[in-house]
Amino acid sequence: MTGTVSVTAPDGLPEVRPGDDLAALVAGALEGLAEGLADGDVVVVTSKVVSKSEGRVVQGTRDEALAGETDRVVARRGPTTIVRTHHGLVLAAAGIDASNVEQGSVVLLPRDPDASARGLREGLRRLTGRNVGVVVTDTAGRAWREGQTDIAIGAAGLLVAEDYAGRVDDHGNELAVTAPAVADEIAGLAELAQGKLGGRPVAVVRGRSDLVLAPDDDGPGARALVRPEGADLFGFGAREAVLRAVAGDPADRRVFGSPAPDDEMLAALRAAGAEGTPYDGGVVVTAGPSAEVLAVLAFAHGWVLDASAATDRLRLRPATP
Repeated sequence: MTGTVSVTAPDGLPEVRPGDDLAALVAGALEGLAEGLADGDVVVVTSKVVSKSEGRVVQGTRDEALAGETDRVVARRGPTTIVRTHHGLVLAAAGIDASNVEQGSVVLLPRDPDASARGLREGLRRLTGRNVGVVVTDTAGRAWREGQTDIAIGAAGLLVAEDYAGRVDDHGNELAVTAPAVADEIAGLAELAQGKLGGRPVAVVRGRSDLVLAPDDDGPGARALVRPEGADLFGFGAREAVLRAVAGDPADRRVFGSPAPDDEMLAALRAAGAEGTPYDGGVVVTAGPSAEVLAVLAFAHGWVLDASAATDRLRLRPATP
């Protein structure tokens, strides 16, 4: 480790068409690099060229293609729809792109970006003899932040996140939860050299060969960076979370996560102007709002009204699968 990382985005990649050998096109574009491709490099490609080579260009508009690429809607604000895709990615318009494509067509994300990365890695090894990591990128916004940046939606042969938990810093402090998403950092770095309008969809990042895995190890892929349903604290937008809790659709329970512990449920009741005391397996509500309001509050915390309790007082208990 020298503390130096470099990125190069060459010109010269031709327009990619369905059925093209993307590995051959990328290898050809990289031949012009003065230093050539080296073991331990990370080759970064945009999802758009991957999708084009895989025939993921369809006729129509974003709105027409959106339903087929959506697992569920996360939030809507005016013309913007944020969805969770079938990959588990949370993106505006499911990552469907209408730029740099013939008018009347849109580009969908690759069906399996990790598989695309594995295929490209194998192709580059076959053509160049080099052991490289591969990252497939797409552009995404971030909660709490303006603007967009590129992230890794596919990866092969790369450690996608480092784990610093348990290590000690220079001051003797033990790190508890520190896991840099290095694949995303590589994606953002590459985009600085590629540019949005530069026509350079391929880049080579050099200086982090420690992240590149052995030739026979493709690693967990970028899928490892996707939080499972229920593990994300922001599974719905603010308005949508209220609406889904009021609707109480059992299918939405997975998005709200596992049942909150008793102390959190009691705190939520107090915040809503209710009072409750624990009992074996749940909470007895001694004062507070109506059963309808309590049902909404319970749903949002993974609880339900206990209809089986033979008492005049309302009882809540954690929902069971």
